[in-house]
Amino acid sequence: MKADLYSYLKGGRDALLWKLDGLGEYDIRRPLTRTATNLLGLVKHSAVCEALYFGVVFGRPFEQDLPYVGDGAEANADMWATADETRDEILALYRRAIAHADTTIEALALDEVGRVPWWGDATVTLHHVLVHVIAETQRHAGHADIVRELIDGAAGLLPRHDNLPAADEPWWLDYRQRVEQAALDASKTAPVTGP
Repeated sequence: MKADLYSYLKGGRDALLWKLDGLGEYDIRRPLTRTATNLLGLVKHSAVCEALYFGVVFGRPFEQDLPYVGDGAEANADMWATADETRDEILALYRRAIAHADTTIEALALDEVGRVPWWGDATVTLHHVLVHVIAETQRHAGHADIVRELIDGAAGLLPRHDNLPAADEPWWLDYRQRVEQAALDASKTAPVTGP
């Protein structure tokens, strides 16, 4: 079971990192949503998650101080990279956090107990933390997929396995237009709902 969980975690990590490939500094940092979601920030945040959940939770502190989280940190400081933080630094941080997490995953049994201070000191197992971090990583890989598509149209799971229909650009343009038309048609006949 641990091998299956680890496989899904690794898949999310790989997808997230791929989204930076081939992009310049501006594109990996620029905010493309109202909440400033950006590719390098997603990687930085994921590094922090792995360092904390597979470190602090199990009494295995990460080697590096993480000044962008905890008491006194600016809100959302782990969700973007300052101009002084380089791509290489953030990627190296993520790789170190992954290595630290992998050491914890390998060393502990799935029923090993830890405590999550930011969850009111909740007691959790490694199994619970693995599932949580897989969900978190896959969620952010999905965010990265959408952000990357907004930047240059690249989309999908991985470079050699994008998990998208084999179609050319005219097919995608037609498909998008059909979806747009369905949305317009539905909006003309559907009642307005919501708060």
